[in-house]
Amino acid sequence: MACRVGVDIGGTFADFCVLDEASGALSTLKVLTTPDRPGAEVIAGLEGIQQRFGVAPADIAWFTHGTTVGVNAIIQRKGIRLALLVTENFRDVLEVARLKVPDPYHLYSRRPDPLVPRARVLEVRGRLLADGSEAEPLDPASVEAALARAEALGAEGIVLALIHAWRNPAHEHAAKAIIAAKRPDLPVYCSADIWPIIREYERTVTATVHGHVQPRVAYYLGSLQDALKRAGVAAEAMVTKSNGGVMRAELGKTRCVEMLLSGTAAGAIGAAFVARQAGIDRAMSLDIGGTSADVAIIADGAPGYGTGERVGDFPVYIPTVAVSSIGEGGGSIAAVDAIGRLTVGPESAGSTPGPACYGRGGTRATITDAMCVLGWIGHGELGYGAVSVRRDLAEQAVDAIAAALGRTRHQAAEAIVQVAVSGMYKEVSKLAARQGVDARDFCLLPFGGAGPMLGAFLARELGMRDVLIPTTPGVLSALGGLIAEIRNDFLDTVYAELDAASLPALVDRFARLESQARHWLAEEQRFTGEARLLPSADMRYRGQSFEIEVPLRPEWLAQGDLAAMADAFHAEHERLYGHADRDAPIQAISLRMVIAGAVPAPRFPEQDRVSGDPIPAGTVTVFLDGAPHTAPLYRRDALRHGHRIAGPCIVAQEDTTSCIPPGLAGEVDRFGNLRLGVQAPQGMEA
Repeated sequence: MACRVGVDIGGTFADFCVLDEASGALSTLKVLTTPDRPGAEVIAGLEGIQQRFGVAPADIAWFTHGTTVGVNAIIQRKGIRLALLVTENFRDVLEVARLKVPDPYHLYSRRPDPLVPRARVLEVRGRLLADGSEAEPLDPASVEAALARAEALGAEGIVLALIHAWRNPAHEHAAKAIIAAKRPDLPVYCSADIWPIIREYERTVTATVHGHVQPRVAYYLGSLQDALKRAGVAAEAMVTKSNGGVMRAELGKTRCVEMLLSGTAAGAIGAAFVARQAGIDRAMSLDIGGTSADVAIIADGAPGYGTGERVGDFPVYIPTVAVSSIGEGGGSIAAVDAIGRLTVGPESAGSTPGPACYGRGGTRATITDAMCVLGWIGHGELGYGAVSVRRDLAEQAVDAIAAALGRTRHQAAEAIVQVAVSGMYKEVSKLAARQGVDARDFCLLPFGGAGPMLGAFLARELGMRDVLIPTTPGVLSALGGLIAEIRNDFLDTVYAELDAASLPALVDRFARLESQARHWLAEEQRFTGEARLLPSADMRYRGQSFEIEVPLRPEWLAQGDLAAMADAFHAEHERLYGHADRDAPIQAISLRMVIAGAVPAPRFPEQDRVSGDPIPAGTVTVFLDGAPHTAPLYRRDALRHGHRIAGPCIVAQEDTTSCIPPGLAGEVDRFGNLRLGVQAPQGMEA
């Protein structure tokens, strides 16, 4: 049988989805991550897939993989030691950045130190003008002197970010050739080749992030390819990208900046698929893993996209699925500070040693330990048998917090959960305000190992009326990578007026972008199916400092319909800012082209509707709002379409536990999802 396998590696577990292409059957698995041996969890998972489901490596026809190697290297600053070569008098581009205070409400807040300290930022002579013309030729002697200085400072790689390279990369390419002649073994990265965005800081910081992690990511992907080959997997490895697509792992070795946020993006893609399937137009995905909680807005079955998402301390200006980090994960550690205040996170127990209840050496209380003490989890093994929950160890860990707070064990555990949920409440409220939406209008879609554990509690605080828990929420990111399109973004910065004089050049530049996109898909990705082209332009009124992205239609470009392009910009500006000036001149700053080749979407079988109530596997006592409650315990694999459940109750399955507080009730839909809503008071219509 031919199968497709999706893998996503998080902070605690590596998640696997296996799709039988013939039957549409989906099998899932989790194994603990191996931070000291990155990639070993993938091989362990393949062995588990063969043992559990009889899927041999030779049966795998499609393999996608999301990794956190790059983002972890940025967060921990464990990439290579870089030198940055800039145009003379532009040495402070990273130090100055955008002069924004990180936290305007914190007088002592400070911007993080750049990845390249000022001592290793070196100047070269030569200057291009904004139109790409040369004001001063590149001085080879200054490049050689900068190289010698970089070597003396111990640089392991060079980033070239010269002024106006977005318009004309000639000086960067010439400097790279000079360095290669002297040191062919030294990695050199040109900012214009990585992402030729206008504005010096944005292009430079993106290039330095890429250069910092590229060797480590390339080594990891090469090791993964070798390991898969030794295991007998003939399918070429694909990697998930920050923009919600996938690309060949071989290409990922040189385009690693495009896959830094691959795991979070894949989760949003998986959530969008579930929302589409369930017929939900407005959803808010909530991905809670072992170390973090992330949220994305999904409208009409698709997540939003943006640029400037943060990777660790730094913004990266490549197109990404718009996912915002809003809080802690299940492994986030609780502590009492010097003034007696309870805090949760950001430090996490990860997979090693993990929460105390995992019995792997952890002794500090986490959110997972608090939920165990409160009786919500611990009624079976977690992570497909990878972890056996020990309530006694969770109680010992929470008792230390209780003693510091002067509260009972259950009070301390509930306080840990309340602090975590209140932090998420605050961040979701801020995100909704920035997006101009009301969270109460959305259906919450929690997933990840801890999403269903905490999601309903957050929905209750936010006043959201609907919650949808997917059939396999614990591995939804792996599913997202498995169904993601082969997708790439192309950019051409033009800085032109949107008028008749510029129209021929704009049409020509869009045609070139289309040619590049089709070549990438057909030649570099070896894709032979149907492709979608999505053109857009970054536009603004003349005199504005920043632009907005405006989707365009291919026929407007083919017909040279300037009026339609202008109308689209005015409408988008009015939607975002509440006003538009239809008489003002418009500028097109950058042209964009997205190409997407769809992989076959899974067709999950629909369940027949059953009658009657589900039979609980037992009852347990849970603590909520300072009081004990008796709650039925259901096994997810025993629930069928039409079965109704009401909180408080627990739904246990191999990849996660769904905790449903009082006030929520609903039923299983035809795809096996749990669709919950606010329960009407007795005597009133639901």
